[in-house]
Amino acid sequence: MSKRNRMPGLRQKGGIWQIEKRCRFAPGGWLRESTGTSSRIEAEQILIRRLAELEEEAQRHEDVIYTFEEAALRYLTEIAHKSSADTFAMHLDKLFPFIGHLPVAHVHDGTILPFIEHERQRGLAPKSINNALGIVATVLNRAARVWRNDEGRPWLTQAPAKISRLSVKGQQAKPYPLSWAEQDRLLQHLPRHLADAVLFAVNTGCREQETCQLQWQWEVAIPSMHTSVFILPASVTKTSTERVVVLNTVARRVVEARRGKHRDCVFTYRGHAMLKLNGSAWKRCWRKANLPVEKGILKGVHNLRHTFGKRLRSVGVPLETRKALLGHAIGDITT
Repeated sequence: MSKRNRMPGLRQKGGIWQIEKRCRFAPGGWLRESTGTSSRIEAEQILIRRLAELEEEAQRHEDVIYTFEEAALRYLTEIAHKSSADTFAMHLDKLFPFIGHLPVAHVHDGTILPFIEHERQRGLAPKSINNALGIVATVLNRAARVWRNDEGRPWLTQAPAKISRLSVKGQQAKPYPLSWAEQDRLLQHLPRHLADAVLFAVNTGCREQETCQLQWQWEVAIPSMHTSVFILPASVTKTSTERVVVLNTVARRVVEARRGKHRDCVFTYRGHAMLKLNGSAWKRCWRKANLPVEKGILKGVHNLRHTFGKRLRSVGVPLETRKALLGHAIGDITT
Protein backbone atom coordinates (compact mmCIF):
# COMPACT_ATOMS: atom_id res chain seq x y z
CA MET A 1 0.00 0.00 0.00
CA SER A 2 1.47 3.36 -1.05
CA LYS A 3 1.66 6.17 1.45
CA ARG A 4 -0.67 8.18 -0.77
CA ASN A 5 -3.46 5.63 -0.21
CA ARG A 6 -2.89 5.17 3.50
CA MET A 7 -5.56 6.37 5.90
CA PRO A 8 -4.30 9.23 8.11
CA GLY A 9 -4.56 9.07 11.89
CA LEU A 10 -2.36 6.07 12.60
CA ARG A 11 1.12 6.09 14.14
CA GLN A 12 3.26 3.06 14.79
CA LYS A 13 4.83 2.74 18.21
CA GLY A 14 6.74 -0.32 19.39
CA GLY A 15 5.49 -2.25 16.38
CA ILE A 16 1.78 -1.56 17.26
CA TRP A 17 -0.38 0.90 15.39
CA GLN A 18 -1.77 3.69 17.57
CA ILE A 19 -4.79 5.82 16.67
CA GLU A 20 -4.26 9.57 16.85
CA LYS A 21 -7.01 11.22 14.86
CA ARG A 22 -9.19 14.29 15.15
CA CYS A 23 -12.83 13.31 15.72
CA ARG A 24 -15.58 15.72 16.73
CA PHE A 25 -17.51 12.86 18.35
CA ALA A 26 -14.63 11.86 20.66
CA PRO A 27 -14.04 13.47 24.09
CA GLY A 28 -11.82 16.50 23.64
CA GLY A 29 -12.09 16.22 19.87
CA TRP A 30 -9.34 13.57 19.58
CA LEU A 31 -9.47 9.78 19.35
CA ARG A 32 -6.33 8.35 20.97
CA GLU A 33 -6.08 4.61 21.61
CA SER A 34 -4.17 1.50 20.57
CA THR A 35 -5.42 -0.78 17.80
CA GLY A 36 -3.58 -3.73 19.37
CA THR A 37 -2.30 -4.88 15.98
CA SER A 38 0.89 -4.58 13.99
CA SER A 39 -1.00 -4.91 10.69
CA ARG A 40 -1.60 -1.63 8.91
CA ILE A 41 -4.63 -3.01 7.08
CA GLU A 42 -6.23 -4.28 10.30
CA ALA A 43 -5.39 -1.02 12.06
CA GLU A 44 -7.18 1.00 9.37
CA GLN A 45 -10.23 -1.27 9.64
CA ILE A 46 -10.24 -0.78 13.42
CA LEU A 47 -9.94 3.00 12.98
CA ILE A 48 -12.86 3.06 10.52
CA ARG A 49 -14.98 0.96 12.89
CA ARG A 50 -14.17 3.12 15.94
CA LEU A 51 -15.02 6.35 14.10
CA ALA A 52 -18.35 4.84 13.04
CA GLU A 53 -19.06 3.68 16.61
CA LEU A 54 -18.37 7.11 18.06
CA GLU A 55 -20.59 8.80 15.49
CA GLU A 56 -23.39 6.31 16.11
CA GLU A 57 -23.16 6.78 19.88
CA ALA A 58 -23.23 10.55 19.51
CA GLN A 59 -26.25 10.29 17.25
CA ARG A 60 -28.06 8.15 19.83
CA HIS A 61 -27.49 10.80 22.48
CA GLU A 62 -28.70 13.52 20.15
CA ASP A 63 -31.81 11.53 19.37
CA VAL A 64 -32.98 11.16 22.98
CA ILE A 65 -36.67 12.01 22.82
CA TYR A 66 -38.61 13.18 25.84
CA THR A 67 -42.38 12.91 25.92
CA PHE A 68 -44.68 15.58 27.23
CA GLU A 69 -45.61 13.29 30.13
CA GLU A 70 -41.95 12.94 31.16
CA ALA A 71 -41.45 16.69 30.98
CA ALA A 72 -44.67 17.50 32.83
CA LEU A 73 -43.93 15.05 35.64
CA ARG A 74 -40.48 16.56 36.07
CA TYR A 75 -42.01 20.02 36.42
CA LEU A 76 -44.62 18.65 38.84
CA THR A 77 -41.79 17.29 40.99
CA GLU A 78 -40.07 20.68 40.98
CA ILE A 79 -43.18 22.51 42.20
CA ALA A 80 -44.40 19.81 44.62
CA HIS A 81 -43.85 22.20 47.55
CA LYS A 82 -46.15 24.87 46.08
CA SER A 83 -49.86 25.21 46.72
CA SER A 84 -50.51 25.11 42.97
CA ALA A 85 -49.14 21.55 42.60
CA ASP A 86 -52.51 19.86 43.17
CA THR A 87 -54.20 22.03 40.56
CA PHE A 88 -51.33 21.41 38.16
CA ALA A 89 -51.68 17.63 38.65
CA MET A 90 -55.42 17.84 38.05
CA HIS A 91 -54.87 19.51 34.68
CA LEU A 92 -52.21 16.98 33.74
CA ASP A 93 -54.61 14.10 34.35
CA LYS A 94 -56.86 15.62 31.71
CA LEU A 95 -54.04 16.44 29.28
CA PHE A 96 -52.11 13.16 29.31
CA PRO A 97 -54.66 11.06 27.37
CA PHE A 98 -54.34 13.53 24.49
CA ILE A 99 -50.68 14.64 24.44
CA GLY A 100 -48.86 12.76 27.19
CA HIS A 101 -47.34 10.23 24.75
CA LEU A 102 -46.16 12.87 22.26
CA PRO A 103 -42.53 14.03 22.04
CA VAL A 104 -42.29 17.56 23.37
CA ALA A 105 -41.34 18.73 19.87
CA HIS A 106 -44.72 17.48 18.59
CA VAL A 107 -46.85 19.42 21.06
CA HIS A 108 -48.45 22.41 19.36
CA ASP A 109 -51.85 23.94 18.62
CA GLY A 110 -52.71 21.19 16.15
CA THR A 111 -52.01 18.28 18.48
CA ILE A 112 -53.73 20.01 21.42
CA LEU A 113 -56.92 20.70 19.45
CA PRO A 114 -58.59 17.33 20.31
CA PHE A 115 -58.14 18.15 24.02
CA ILE A 116 -59.69 21.58 23.53
CA GLU A 117 -62.68 20.15 21.66
CA HIS A 118 -63.19 17.49 24.33
CA GLU A 119 -63.19 20.08 27.11
CA ARG A 120 -65.59 22.31 25.19
CA GLN A 121 -68.01 19.40 24.79
CA ARG A 122 -67.83 18.90 28.56
CA GLY A 123 -69.02 22.46 28.94
CA LEU A 124 -65.83 23.97 30.34
CA ALA A 125 -65.40 27.71 30.02
CA PRO A 126 -62.60 29.11 27.83
CA LYS A 127 -60.82 30.45 30.90
CA SER A 128 -60.69 26.97 32.47
CA ILE A 129 -59.32 25.48 29.25
CA ASN A 130 -56.77 28.30 29.03
CA ASN A 131 -55.49 27.36 32.49
CA ALA A 132 -54.54 23.93 31.11
CA LEU A 133 -53.02 25.46 27.97
CA GLY A 134 -50.90 27.71 30.14
CA ILE A 135 -49.49 24.64 31.86
CA VAL A 136 -48.58 23.13 28.48
CA ALA A 137 -46.74 26.32 27.53
CA THR A 138 -44.87 26.36 30.85
CA VAL A 139 -43.67 22.77 30.43
CA LEU A 140 -42.49 23.37 26.85
CA ASN A 141 -40.60 26.50 27.88
CA ARG A 142 -38.83 24.63 30.68
CA ALA A 143 -37.93 21.80 28.29
CA ALA A 144 -36.40 24.23 25.82
CA ARG A 145 -34.75 26.74 28.12
CA VAL A 146 -33.96 25.08 31.44
CA TRP A 147 -33.65 21.30 31.40
CA ARG A 148 -30.57 19.59 29.97
CA ASN A 149 -29.66 15.94 29.51
CA ASP A 150 -26.34 14.37 30.54
CA GLU A 151 -24.66 15.72 27.40
CA GLY A 152 -25.85 19.25 28.12
CA ARG A 153 -28.43 19.24 25.34
CA PRO A 154 -31.89 20.73 25.98
CA TRP A 155 -34.87 18.42 26.30
CA LEU A 156 -36.45 20.39 23.49
CA THR A 157 -33.82 21.37 20.91
CA GLN A 158 -35.98 23.91 19.09
CA ALA A 159 -37.91 26.98 20.16
CA PRO A 160 -41.12 25.86 21.91
CA ALA A 161 -44.30 26.17 19.91
CA LYS A 162 -46.48 29.12 20.85
CA ILE A 163 -49.60 27.73 22.48
CA SER A 164 -52.59 29.84 21.52
CA ARG A 165 -55.23 30.68 24.10
CA LEU A 166 -58.98 30.75 23.59
CA SER A 167 -60.73 34.08 23.50
CA VAL A 168 -62.59 34.81 26.73
CA LYS A 169 -64.08 38.10 25.60
CA GLY A 170 -67.71 38.22 26.62
CA GLN A 171 -67.56 34.68 28.03
CA GLN A 172 -66.18 35.18 31.52
CA ALA A 173 -68.55 34.46 34.38
CA LYS A 174 -69.48 37.51 36.42
CA PRO A 175 -68.51 37.58 40.11
CA TYR A 176 -71.32 37.29 42.63
CA PRO A 177 -70.47 39.09 45.90
CA LEU A 178 -72.73 37.84 48.66
CA SER A 179 -75.09 39.99 50.67
CA TRP A 180 -75.14 39.50 54.44
CA ALA A 181 -78.41 37.57 54.19
CA GLU A 182 -77.05 35.33 51.41
CA GLN A 183 -73.92 34.66 53.41
CA ASP A 184 -76.00 33.60 56.41
CA ARG A 185 -78.11 31.26 54.27
CA LEU A 186 -75.03 29.65 52.75
CA LEU A 187 -73.32 29.16 56.12
CA GLN A 188 -76.45 27.53 57.56
CA HIS A 189 -76.29 24.80 54.93
CA LEU A 190 -72.53 24.17 54.98
CA PRO A 191 -71.09 21.40 57.18
CA ARG A 192 -69.26 22.78 60.21
CA HIS A 193 -65.70 22.14 59.01
CA LEU A 194 -66.44 23.92 55.73
CA ALA A 195 -68.48 26.71 57.32
CA ASP A 196 -65.53 27.63 59.58
CA ALA A 197 -63.15 27.86 56.64
CA VAL A 198 -65.63 29.84 54.53
CA LEU A 199 -66.36 32.29 57.34
CA PHE A 200 -62.63 32.82 57.80
CA ALA A 201 -62.05 33.33 54.07
CA VAL A 202 -64.86 35.83 53.60
CA ASN A 203 -63.54 37.87 56.54
CA THR A 204 -59.87 37.84 55.53
CA GLY A 205 -59.92 37.71 51.72
CA CYS A 206 -57.71 34.62 51.72
CA ARG A 207 -57.65 32.53 48.57
CA GLU A 208 -58.90 28.95 48.64
CA GLN A 209 -55.50 27.27 49.07
CA GLU A 210 -54.27 29.94 51.48
CA THR A 211 -57.22 29.00 53.69
CA CYS A 212 -56.93 25.24 53.23
CA GLN A 213 -53.20 25.19 54.02
CA LEU A 214 -53.28 27.64 56.93
CA GLN A 215 -50.96 26.44 59.70
CA TRP A 216 -50.63 27.38 63.35
CA GLN A 217 -46.88 27.90 63.01
CA TRP A 218 -47.58 30.92 60.80
CA GLU A 219 -49.51 32.70 63.56
CA VAL A 220 -47.71 35.67 65.11
CA ALA A 221 -49.06 37.14 68.33
CA ILE A 222 -49.46 40.91 68.79
CA PRO A 223 -49.81 41.22 72.58
CA SER A 224 -50.22 44.99 72.57
CA MET A 225 -53.44 44.63 70.56
CA HIS A 226 -54.57 41.36 72.16
CA THR A 227 -54.71 39.67 68.78
CA SER A 228 -52.53 37.91 66.22
CA VAL A 229 -51.91 37.77 62.49
CA PHE A 230 -50.90 34.97 60.16
CA ILE A 231 -47.83 35.46 57.96
CA LEU A 232 -48.24 33.22 54.93
CA PRO A 233 -44.96 32.03 53.35
CA ALA A 234 -44.28 32.71 49.69
CA SER A 235 -44.75 29.03 48.88
CA VAL A 236 -48.53 29.19 49.42
CA THR A 237 -49.42 32.59 47.99
CA LYS A 238 -50.35 33.28 44.40
CA THR A 239 -47.86 36.14 44.16
CA SER A 240 -45.01 34.00 45.61
CA THR A 241 -44.39 36.64 48.28
CA GLU A 242 -45.07 36.64 52.00
CA ARG A 243 -48.53 37.85 52.93
CA VAL A 244 -49.82 39.15 56.25
CA VAL A 245 -53.38 38.05 57.01
CA VAL A 246 -55.12 40.47 59.35
CA LEU A 247 -57.93 39.07 61.51
CA ASN A 248 -61.08 41.01 62.19
CA THR A 249 -63.34 40.10 65.12
CA VAL A 250 -65.17 37.36 63.23
CA ALA A 251 -62.00 35.79 61.83
CA ARG A 252 -60.46 35.91 65.32
CA ARG A 253 -63.47 34.01 66.73
CA VAL A 254 -63.14 31.36 64.03
CA VAL A 255 -59.45 30.91 64.78
CA GLU A 256 -60.09 30.56 68.52
CA ALA A 257 -62.83 28.00 67.84
CA ARG A 258 -60.40 25.95 65.76
CA ARG A 259 -57.51 26.16 68.23
CA GLY A 260 -56.54 22.80 69.71
CA LYS A 261 -58.36 20.70 67.12
CA HIS A 262 -55.20 19.86 65.16
CA ARG A 263 -51.49 20.21 65.92
CA ASP A 264 -50.48 21.77 62.58
CA CYS A 265 -53.48 22.82 60.49
CA VAL A 266 -56.11 25.39 61.35
CA PHE A 267 -58.78 23.93 59.05
CA THR A 268 -59.14 20.17 58.76
CA TYR A 269 -61.52 17.47 57.61
CA ARG A 270 -61.45 14.10 59.35
CA GLY A 271 -58.10 14.86 60.92
CA HIS A 272 -56.32 15.96 57.76
CA ALA A 273 -55.66 19.28 56.05
CA MET A 274 -58.47 20.33 53.75
CA LEU A 275 -57.67 19.92 50.05
CA LYS A 276 -60.20 22.40 48.70
CA LEU A 277 -63.32 24.38 49.57
CA ASN A 278 -64.97 24.30 46.16
CA GLY A 279 -66.09 20.66 46.27
CA SER A 280 -69.41 18.88 46.03
CA ALA A 281 -70.52 20.12 49.47
CA TRP A 282 -69.99 23.76 48.43
CA LYS A 283 -71.88 23.28 45.16
CA ARG A 284 -74.75 21.48 46.85
CA CYS A 285 -75.09 24.10 49.60
CA TRP A 286 -74.82 26.93 47.08
CA ARG A 287 -77.96 25.58 45.41
CA LYS A 288 -79.74 24.95 48.72
CA ALA A 289 -79.11 28.56 49.72
CA ASN A 290 -80.99 29.65 46.58
CA LEU A 291 -77.96 31.38 45.17
CA PRO A 292 -77.78 31.93 41.38
CA VAL A 293 -76.92 28.86 39.32
CA GLU A 294 -77.54 30.22 35.81
CA LYS A 295 -74.80 30.28 33.23
CA GLY A 296 -72.56 33.34 33.24
CA ILE A 297 -72.54 33.76 37.02
CA LEU A 298 -69.50 32.78 39.09
CA LYS A 299 -70.53 30.12 41.61
CA GLY A 300 -67.20 29.13 43.18
CA VAL A 301 -65.43 30.09 46.37
CA HIS A 302 -63.65 32.99 44.66
CA ASN A 303 -66.90 34.87 45.29
CA LEU A 304 -65.78 35.06 48.91
CA ARG A 305 -62.86 37.28 47.88
CA HIS A 306 -65.17 39.42 45.77
CA THR A 307 -67.47 39.73 48.79
CA PHE A 308 -64.58 40.77 51.02
CA GLY A 309 -63.29 43.28 48.47
CA LYS A 310 -66.72 44.82 47.86
CA ARG A 311 -67.34 45.27 51.57
CA LEU A 312 -63.99 47.00 52.03
CA ARG A 313 -64.77 49.34 49.17
CA SER A 314 -68.27 50.08 50.47
CA VAL A 315 -66.87 51.44 53.75
CA GLY A 316 -64.28 53.59 52.01
CA VAL A 317 -61.12 51.54 52.55
CA PRO A 318 -58.44 53.06 50.27
CA LEU A 319 -57.32 51.19 47.16
CA GLU A 320 -53.78 50.47 48.39
CA THR A 321 -55.10 49.11 51.67
CA ARG A 322 -57.59 46.87 49.88
CA LYS A 323 -54.79 45.72 47.64
CA ALA A 324 -52.63 44.74 50.62
CA LEU A 325 -55.48 43.02 52.48
CA LEU A 326 -56.35 40.95 49.43
CA GLY A 327 -52.76 39.87 48.87
CA HIS A 328 -52.38 41.49 45.45
CA ALA A 329 -48.94 42.39 44.16
CA ILE A 330 -49.60 44.70 41.22
CA GLY A 331 -52.33 45.52 38.72
CA ASP A 332 -56.08 45.41 39.14
CA ILE A 333 -57.57 43.98 42.31
CA THR A 334 -60.64 42.04 43.30
CA THR A 335 -63.34 44.47 44.39
